[in-house]
Amino acid sequence: MANKAIVATKVGMTQLWDQDNNIVPVTMLQVKPCRVVQIKTNERDGYTAVQVTFGQKDPRKLSKPEAGHFTTAGVDAGERLVELRLDDVSTIEIGQELSADVLEAGEKVDVTAVSRGKGFAGVMKRHNFAGQRASHGAHKVHRAPGAIGACATPGRVFRGTKMAGRMGAEKVTTLNLTVVEADPDRELLLVRGSVPGPKGGVVVIRDAIKGGS
Repeated sequence: MANKAIVATKVGMTQLWDQDNNIVPVTMLQVKPCRVVQIKTNERDGYTAVQVTFGQKDPRKLSKPEAGHFTTAGVDAGERLVELRLDDVSTIEIGQELSADVLEAGEKVDVTAVSRGKGFAGVMKRHNFAGQRASHGAHKVHRAPGAIGACATPGRVFRGTKMAGRMGAEKVTTLNLTVVEADPDRELLLVRGSVPGPKGGVVVIRDAIKGGS
């Protein structure tokens, strides 16, 4: 698990220049102050984590369980609830606000988000199949998968066989990205490289579990 974590919203990509005048591609992440709603401990829940919310939500649009949850914590209702698994929650209190200064420039982080949905895709796009011949007897099967089974034995298609289907919209984690800049005043976090998901998507940022160089 992680020692630090924060929730952000993907703004988009841009570029900066480093001290050697090299272009550095970065993803801009908006880190609104995250309010701690619940703390989970090993004794009560079997694991350690904090549940946070961010932004604001009209109380009239909350269900009764949601309204009661926020009222019990004494925290203003937010856009959504996100759970952040942490190794140690002893220093965190309900109602505490977490901001972009949780992370510092130069730190390695893992970023988790739901990838962009691509809709129904064929095997060449979805699984990187080579496709079939362009000519020499190939008729309307250039992008088809080919055979998917064996013979009378086993007489069925194996589970997990790669086929066409819905692509994307999956939980994806990109490892060991570098924090280029953390600006709590502007509620911005700049991370080198690309981050999964569309603009406006919610991402979870935590310190790198593999700690790559």
